[in-house]
Amino acid sequence: MDRQINVSTIKNLTELMFCNLKIAMDTSDWNAEICGAPAWRYIYHTIHSCDKFFINPSVYDEPPFQTPKLDWPDTPSKVVLDRYTLYGYYQQVKEKILKYVENLTDEKLTEIPNGCSNTRLGLIMEQFRHMYAHVGILNGITIANTGKYPRVLNISDYLSGEHRGDLYDDDVI
Repeated sequence: MDRQINVSTIKNLTELMFCNLKIAMDTSDWNAEICGAPAWRYIYHTIHSCDKFFINPSVYDEPPFQTPKLDWPDTPSKVVLDRYTLYGYYQQVKEKILKYVENLTDEKLTEIPNGCSNTRLGLIMEQFRHMYAHVGILNGITIANTGKYPRVLNISDYLSGEHRGDLYDDDVI
């Protein structure tokens, strides 16, 4: 039995989480309005939150394009982040998070990082919940606007690789 089974599970599910976010990004109309803000603001909010809170928010450096409250979609901003910037940021955060997970151990999951009030596992689980909530919002907008259901991969589909390139789940609608 794998002595690091929890970290192994977290690694696979983190890769899957980023894959599902990418599908939502690829299928969303980035200018569609969600509660008065363009969808790209929710995409940025989701990536930024994972970047800041997955590891340790007390030792976090903002990305160079961050302006005050840009990460809060309900706060007006004149700044517009383009697709190139957001896809680049997505890739950077994904790589950073996966590298972090690679260096975890099951024992480290119960530790509370300096300056935090939650364990490493707690921080990770909070971001799983947060990211999937926003993937659902983005996918809901896509469904409402196009009648197409963006694919949401499960772990067996992800690990088998059978999903490659399928952005929509044709069996749903």
